Amino acid sequence: MGCLFCNIVAKKIPAEIVLENEHVLAFKDVNPQAPSHALVIPKQHLTAIAEATREHAALLGETMLAAREVAEKLGLTESGYRLVVNNGADGGQSVFHLHVHVLGGRQLGWPPG
Repeated sequence: MGCLFCNIVAKKIPAEIVLENEHVLAFKDVNPQAPSHALVIPKQHLTAIAEATREHAALLGETMLAAREVAEKLGLTESGYRLVVNNGADGGQSVFHLHVHVLGGRQLGWPPG
C-alpha cells in the first residue's frame, strides 16, 4: 500500500480536500483534535522535517504558505490558529510523510502534550 499520504495525493484514497496546487495538498483530518483540523502535505514524499535539506527550502515554504491559506479558507484567521509539525514517534508523528497540522476553532491550551 505504501505511504498513506502519497496514496491520498495519487487519489487512491479519498480525502476531503481543502486546497490543492502543484506543490501541496491539504485535506481535513479524519480524527480531528479541534473543531477545525486540516493537514497540509507536500506532494513530494519527504518523511519528516528532520530529513529536510536546503534543497527542500522552496517546498517547505510552499507548504507553510499553503497552511496559512488553509487557515484562511477554514475561517480561522481572525480568531487565531496553531500550526504543528511533529517529528518522529516521540514527537507524535504517526504518518511518516511530512505534514503540517492546521488547528483552530477554539482556544488551544499550552503547553501541548
